[in-house]
Amino acid sequence: MTEKQLTRLGQYLEKRAVNKSHVARRTGISKQRLSELSIKMNTLLRADELFMIAIAIEAEPCDLLQFVCGHLRDQVK
Repeated sequence: MTEKQLTRLGQYLEKRAVNKSHVARRTGISKQRLSELSIKMNTLLRADELFMIAIAIEAEPCDLLQFVCGHLRDQVK
């Protein structure tokens, strides 16, 4: 069995056992788009999407941003 590769957002959502159908209903972001954001590494997550997802799952938007993009800190010189 192959282990699925998840984006940082996908890892966060899986870790919190988030129901993507629920998030889709609350945010208006399609389930297909949520799946793309969770498994396709080259899919760009927009700030408004991140904010709406955070609110829908009752997470602090800054915490979600830190989890998803915190690794980029090392790239800033």
